[in-house]
Amino acid sequence: MNKEYTKVSPSDPSVNAYTTTLSTVKAEIDYKRKKCRYVRKDGKCNVLFRHVPEEWLMYVTDIFTTLVEIRWRVMFLIFALSYIFSWLFFGIIYWVIAMANGDMKDPTNAPCVYEVRDFTGAFLFSLETQTTIGYGFRGMSENCMVAIIVVTVQDVISCFIDTFVIGIAVAKMASARKRAQTVGFSNCAVINLQNGQLCLSWRIGDFRRHHMVEGKARAQIFRPNMHATGTEDVNYKDLEIKQSDLILAIPTTIIHVIEPSSPLYRMSLEDLRKDDFELVVSFTYTDDSTGILHQTRTSYTPDEIHWGHLFQEMLNVNRRYYKVDYSMFHHTAKVLRPCINRKPPTVTPEYKMDSIFVSHPSTHNTP
Repeated sequence: MNKEYTKVSPSDPSVNAYTTTLSTVKAEIDYKRKKCRYVRKDGKCNVLFRHVPEEWLMYVTDIFTTLVEIRWRVMFLIFALSYIFSWLFFGIIYWVIAMANGDMKDPTNAPCVYEVRDFTGAFLFSLETQTTIGYGFRGMSENCMVAIIVVTVQDVISCFIDTFVIGIAVAKMASARKRAQTVGFSNCAVINLQNGQLCLSWRIGDFRRHHMVEGKARAQIFRPNMHATGTEDVNYKDLEIKQSDLILAIPTTIIHVIEPSSPLYRMSLEDLRKDDFELVVSFTYTDDSTGILHQTRTSYTPDEIHWGHLFQEMLNVNRRYYKVDYSMFHHTAKVLRPCINRKPPTVTPEYKMDSIFVSHPSTHNTP
């Protein structure tokens, strides 16, 4: 049977308010999450890879990306150890050279390195050479060509280490993930009637000042599928977004019209609460200050999609400014709930509009 989406008012005598409320409460209670999230709220994919062939080799081969993605404390530890090990390595070489030249046994002998009589002196000379400290006590002599070659090699290697450390630090600070944290989505999505059409919508905003971001919004329905054989796979279906190309100067509401081609078509509140899918939304954009491509992601489960809610206004326009109140970014207000009316198959579904707000709209803020 065909279904029609309309708004139902509790004062409407043609509607059994008790039955409608009871069915709604029953749908809320019967709803249970069967699967874990595919994409977490912070945008990270909740995927664990097992038995990847030559996993460590791939991380070492692409060492630059590996160091960019690891945590800061691990990166600092790796860089500190790289400096310490290089100082120790060349200190041992200087110590061996001094022993071979007899600097340890005969203080009157012409040394390869001045004031290097033991391993401690060799280590300090290595540290002073690589960090270009130069206290003035220890220094090279022209007596040993091998020591001169070792100093030259150490200087070149120290330049490579410094360049690598600075490049990794700059790449981590300019990481797209950090910029993506300043462009966020609302905690929930809403379903309501707009211009006679049932629409699914969510909010996106740039929390930094003086940054106009231009990008493209996308949305997909992620639905796990269990086969009769016991195997499980994942189905993806794109949602058509109205005006997907955005200039994010102010917070914007992304709208998907639930048309016959939509995967959410013919879905009621009860169907929504019983379904097991995940709405994955993303916004890919280029930052105007750095020119770097970024992507912000999040997801909504059926219990985070509020049926019969509307995002509250957060934009106030005066003669000088467009004022945006971000305290209302996640707030929604209840409206007259869209309801499905069943009609004979010969009747084409239509959308009816009643008044939008109830007399006392309640505010919902999803944690």
